[in-house]
Amino acid sequence: MRTLKFLLQKEFRQIFRDKTLLRAMLLAPLVQLMLLPLASNYEIKNIYLAVVDHDHSTYSQKMVSKIVSSGYFKLAGNNASYNDAYQLIEQDKADIILEIPAGFERNLVREGSQKLFIAVNAINGTKALVGGGYLSSILGDYNNDIRLQWMQPDRFNAAPQIDIASSNWYNPLMNYKTFMVPGILVLLVTMMGSMMCALNIVKEKEIGTIEQINVTPVKKYQFILGKLIPFWVLCMVLFSVGMLLAKLVYGIGVAGNIGVLYLFLSVYLIAVLGLGLLISTYAETQQQAMSISFFFMMIFNLLGGLFTPIESMPVWAQWIAHANPVSYFISVMRMVILKGSGLHDIRYHILIMLVFGVVINTWAVMNYRKRA
Repeated sequence: MRTLKFLLQKEFRQIFRDKTLLRAMLLAPLVQLMLLPLASNYEIKNIYLAVVDHDHSTYSQKMVSKIVSSGYFKLAGNNASYNDAYQLIEQDKADIILEIPAGFERNLVREGSQKLFIAVNAINGTKALVGGGYLSSILGDYNNDIRLQWMQPDRFNAAPQIDIASSNWYNPLMNYKTFMVPGILVLLVTMMGSMMCALNIVKEKEIGTIEQINVTPVKKYQFILGKLIPFWVLCMVLFSVGMLLAKLVYGIGVAGNIGVLYLFLSVYLIAVLGLGLLISTYAETQQQAMSISFFFMMIFNLLGGLFTPIESMPVWAQWIAHANPVSYFISVMRMVILKGSGLHDIRYHILIMLVFGVVINTWAVMNYRKRA
């Protein structure tokens, strides 16, 4: 323990001596936490709509007004022909074309039906899918409004109708920040911890101090612990400040026991920091360590379940996601913060992280080549 104490003193002095490192680990992630949730919005707005109205009737004008007043669409132009509207899509000035045929109102009144043509710019697949869904939903509401206007209760029995009452559990207002902010905090803590930890031993190799440590009686596990514990403490501090910002800036509280969250975090950091140490035992330069860390971080971020549900991924991607520690932490964050889950609910997540941590850190200790 005395040897480990001296190693920890050395590491903390090195970290606090490097002001740039401290800013990169503490200030940069907090600024990102305040900015990224504002941009990571699942709600699609400002969809530019080009209208080709061949009818110019009261019904067609009311329909266009209903679409624009929804707040999701902006009118890119009223065009005389489809070709004119298509030029707006080619110039990236329109996302969707709505063509209303001639005789729209007449056919709607006489025959009770009329077809519309919608063309969607699918370069941005998400915007095309969501925008087309919004437009179809608004047109469906407009269609129901017309049917209600034409209905004559004194002559005909009202059509049967099913009323649906729905409620959103755990996130009643469907606020995307409520489930994005905890996930983004997980990514920032993971990236800072693993990447900085990976660079630590490599830096010792580059400046030559690793050779001085190798000829001392310091054991391999003591050396690894001396490198892991300081970053474990800093990541705990970073997470705590991030949770405080989430509460003060976004109003996100913890529905469950915050002690359960910190218990999982303590185990999770051992696993993630161990991965950074393992990378540093293989890399010879900081550039190599950064490249390897970036490779793993991209996989962790994209297959962590933050942006895409794991159940929607291909089977092979789901297998990778189940071996991704980030996916478990994001799941635990949402369970504890939103649902109020307890220790019993996340016991399997903790067990998996324990296994991951033991395997990775044992690998790192065995792979560290010490010459005494």
